[in-house]
Parts: sequence; C-alpha cells; structure tokens
Amino acid sequence: MALSPRRICWLWCIGLLALCICSGPELAAQPPPQAQAIVLKAGKLFDPVSGRMIERPVIVIRGNKIETVSYGTTVPSGAKLIDLGQATLLPGFIDAHTHLTMNAGGGGYESLGISTPRAALIGAKNARLTLLAGFTTVRNVGAEGYADVALRDAINDGDVIGPRMQVSGPPLGITGGHCDNNLLPFEFHYSAEGVADGPEAIMHRVREVIKYGADVVKFCASGGVFSKGDNPLLEQYSPEEMRVLIAEAHRLGRKVATHAHSTIAIKDAVRAGVDSIEHGIFLDQEGIELMKEHHTFLVPTSYPLFWFEQHESEMDLAPWVVEKAAIIIPAAKKNVANAFRNGVRVALGTDAGVYPHGLNGGEFWAMVTLGLTPVQALQAGTSNAAELMGWSDRIGAIRPGLFADIVAVQGDPLADIRLLQHVQFVMKDGMVYKNEISAESSAANVQVRH
Repeated sequence: MALSPRRICWLWCIGLLALCICSGPELAAQPPPQAQAIVLKAGKLFDPVSGRMIERPVIVIRGNKIETVSYGTTVPSGAKLIDLGQATLLPGFIDAHTHLTMNAGGGGYESLGISTPRAALIGAKNARLTLLAGFTTVRNVGAEGYADVALRDAINDGDVIGPRMQVSGPPLGITGGHCDNNLLPFEFHYSAEGVADGPEAIMHRVREVIKYGADVVKFCASGGVFSKGDNPLLEQYSPEEMRVLIAEAHRLGRKVATHAHSTIAIKDAVRAGVDSIEHGIFLDQEGIELMKEHHTFLVPTSYPLFWFEQHESEMDLAPWVVEKAAIIIPAAKKNVANAFRNGVRVALGTDAGVYPHGLNGGEFWAMVTLGLTPVQALQAGTSNAAELMGWSDRIGAIRPGLFADIVAVQGDPLADIRLLQHVQFVMKDGMVYKNEISAESSAANVQVRH
C-alpha cells in the first residue's frame, strides 16, 4: 500500500529523533575546540598579593582568561608569542572613582547644555583614553540619565572600546546638596535625578537606581567643591538617612560609596556601614580609627590636588570652585597623608572628569608623594581596588583563572613610580589594545585593536 505524504513526513521525524537520541551522548562528549593560546613573556612581573617582583614570567592566556603563570619555562607549541623583552608586567590598573561621561571643566553652567546621549558619547571617547592609559577596570560614580549604564553595556557588547565598568547611575543626595543641580533658579522647579529626602524616599531611590542598572550606589554625605551653594565642611544626609540608604543597598547586593569631605559626614557614614569614603578631605584621627575598625576603604583621589595647583590659571572655573579649592587642597594633602601613615585601607581613585581623562596614572605618583610606598600604591590600584569592588575573583592580579588584564612598562615602577603615567602595553580580556614594546610575534601576528 502506498504511503501518504503525511505518513512519510512522520516517519522522517521519528527517524531523526531516534538518530538524535542515539548519537546524543557521543556528540555531548566531544569538547569544544580550544582557543589558540597567547604567551606573554617579559623581564619581570609585579605580584600585588605578595608585593614582590618576580623574574622572567611566562603567562599563558587562552580566550579572555589567564591559564598559567610560570617562570622561565618554554613556550607551548603553536602559541602566539608576545615577547616584551625586559619590560615589567603588572595587573591591569583599576580606577575606583571616575566620571567617564564628563569632560574636565564641564561642571559650570555649560553643563546644562549636555544631553544624556551626548554624555554617553563623551563617555565613549573617555573610556578609550582610560583603557589606553592602562586602566582596564573602572568604577564610574555618578552620571545623570544613566549614561554610564549605557556606556558599560556598549563596552560589554563590544560596540565601543573601554575598560570593564561598575556604574552607579545618578548619585543620591539631599535637595540643594552636592548631588543636586543648583544652577537653575526656582521657576524651573528642577531637581537632579538622584535627589531623595527622608528614609522612605531614599529607599525608593536606591531601588530605582538598581532597577535601571546600578552596580554600586553612590551618595553625597557632605557638600563639595564643584557644586554651587553648598559647604564641603557640613554634613548633608543625616545619620538616620545614611543608615537606611546603606542598609537597603546592601540588602539588594550593592556596595555603597560616599562623597564625604566633612569630618562629621565621614564618621557618620563609616558608622552607618559605608564601603568606601571618597575623597575624605577633612578626615581626622577619630575618623581614621573608625575606618580601621570598620575596615572601610579610603579612595583618596589625590592627583587632582596637584593637577589643579599647576593648571588652575588655565581653566575657566566658577568663582565658588576657586574659593572652595583654596580651602580643600591644603587640608586634603595634610589629612590624606595622615591617613596613609596610620594604615587606612586605600583603593585608587582618580576623580578623572574634574581633570582630563587619560592621566589616571598620575594617581600612583600622587599617593607616593603623600606617603604610600610604591608597593602600597600599586596594591591600591590593583588588588585593593578589586577587593573594594567585590571582584577579587576576576581582576587585580596576574593569576590563573583571572581575566587576562595585563599592562607593561619599560623599567621598574618600584624605582620610579612615574613610569605608570606612560604605559606601553595594554591587554584587556586577552586582547591587545596597545603595544609599543614588542616588535614581533611568532606563530601568527597578534592583532592590536584600536
């Protein structure tokens, strides 16, 4: 009897299903093809965990991860070789306080003309500058309109070049405070997106910024320098408001960073459980002891203190900025140096955006100038910053299993910390973005992404 077309179709389906069932285990047992290995050789490697230089490192990278780290061994057969000669390898640097979606000098009335899409595109430019400066990871703490969320996602999707990012979206603050926008008169009835007053409104705002993509919550505990009409010597959020904000963020799995200049604001934020104090300008001895007791990180943002002294005359700064900076700069140098002497935990942050992006490496020099050893400064910009971000299992060292984020300089940065202001080699996720050292590679050319 002839088979109908429908019966023939059913028989084909049954046969294909049987074939899949029978061959499934064999197909599943076949491992996926491995990515070709890249081997990175150099004269030295700085290990921030031990604080030591290691001679003749050989790093095997497969995909975006470090596979092995050995010393003076042979190169695996068929691998791509990048030989950096006598250069020093270091983990990709981490900037725990940056503003990629801002340009330097853009905090006055001209900022009112910057749209959110324009800020995101500014961020794309600055992300590239930051990566090429050797900073393969950043924490962006403050961006209106969630422009930093858009930038982070574009980098993750490969649309633009930049560091891996944690972002805060709009920072939280009181009405009229440092995290508000006080440039417009009353008839505009304008408040910045992160403004929240009172515990209930603060809880709502924490949930909102997390809803729209924040990896970390940032708030302003005190006044600041670039904001109009507030005082950096005074506290803004109350202790109760800080406790509610931090508790809610922690409950939702987010760490909290606070802009804190004033002495009392620093202490109240630490008592409330904040993860990091940003700036810490008027940090006193009691505040230092509290930070040590609570294991709170200080993100000192020291390089702008020196940069402004050299370049203030070239900048068109608002009068209130000039007035406040004259008070802030000498106090910050004195108090941050005292915090360093007393052993407060430090994570590197630059505040890039209040000065030009791409100069982030100057923070290493600034921290050493204020009292950290070169080893401590490097740890602040690698393993310490990774710990603050909760990413010690991903970044902050050159170890097997971590992301292949590696930079290199010619010379010994422990002897001359200024070398870190001009890195010659940058790798992120196993891809080379800058190579001004290696002249040749074996097995195949290693592509440099521009």
